[in-house]
Amino acid sequence: MADHVHLLKLCVGAESVEDLTDWQHSQRHRWPQGCSVHVTRMFPKREADVLAGGSLYWVIKGVILCRQRILALEQVTGEDGISRCAIVMDNEVIRTDAAPRRPFQGWRYLDPKDAPRDLPKGRAEEEALPPGLAEAMAEFGLR
Repeated sequence: MADHVHLLKLCVGAESVEDLTDWQHSQRHRWPQGCSVHVTRMFPKREADVLAGGSLYWVIKGVILCRQRILALEQVTGEDGISRCAIVMDNEVIRTDAAPRRPFQGWRYLDPKDAPRDLPKGRAEEEALPPGLAEAMAEFGLR
């Protein structure tokens, strides 16, 4: 069994990794310096496992395309009085191999053995494969 676990989350509204990074950059004034924050409704029960080296893997347009290292999980209360989880992440967005995922609500745990590999630094600027092609390649075990 792995000593840590990742989180998997849909990046709703983003068409690309650049959309995610542009949005996060526009919100930096609201967050702790050097961090990005995403607030979600449910708090992970496996908090210690997530904080032992986990990342948040982002699903963009049906495909995992990048990840951010999770630094903290903080309880926050919304303006509506409801308690939520703020996922505090490193600002660095690390591109990964494309890995198709079906839609889901909220977040899911992702076992490290099932997480896509990071792209080598030189390939990080390459265009992602179209979702249909990435899905077909994944079915055949190709990346």
